[in-house]
Amino acid sequence: MGTINRFGLRNCGYSMFEDRLLIWKLKGGSTDALRRLYEKYSGYLVTVAANLLPDKAAAEDVVQDVFVRFVEDAGHFRLKGSLKAYLAVCAANRSRDLLRKAKRQCASSLEAAEQKAANIEAPVQLAERSEELLRLAGALGQLADEQREAVVLRIHAGLKFKHIAACQQISVKTAISRYRYGIERLRSLMNGEVTK
Repeated sequence: MGTINRFGLRNCGYSMFEDRLLIWKLKGGSTDALRRLYEKYSGYLVTVAANLLPDKAAAEDVVQDVFVRFVEDAGHFRLKGSLKAYLAVCAANRSRDLLRKAKRQCASSLEAAEQKAANIEAPVQLAERSEELLRLAGALGQLADEQREAVVLRIHAGLKFKHIAACQQISVKTAISRYRYGIERLRSLMNGEVTK
């Protein structure tokens, strides 16, 4: 639902209104509008991308790419829903592109994947990482790319399964299955069970 802000508006509705106003200003060339949109969503997008990519630097690059492309396309951009969800899908798509490119360049071994997963730095909002978070990051790194993406988009980005399905170009049932299998695999890995 959202909370009531100082203007008497629900924050979720106000946020969407603010997004539309900022997009309108951006189309007029306002750098302040771009700055506000970046401040509002960049941390969230880094969290989404960092959970799909092997390192924080790559996640930050993805967020920069998303905003550059957003500005380039601002002239004909038309917001049909939540800007937050739209940007999350853009970040996921860009992350997926980077992963495909990396796979084409060289196939990494399981050891390299485990090391990368263990080296994932948490987003700026998290000052300390507990052992549990490190284990979870390592477990996420062991999921199949499609499952990891479905889990991250559902949990971190808060996307509905129909949006995840559209993002991955699959059916809603397949998106639900990838999420469910990903969660089951995470539980297995976190509990120390070995599954193939």
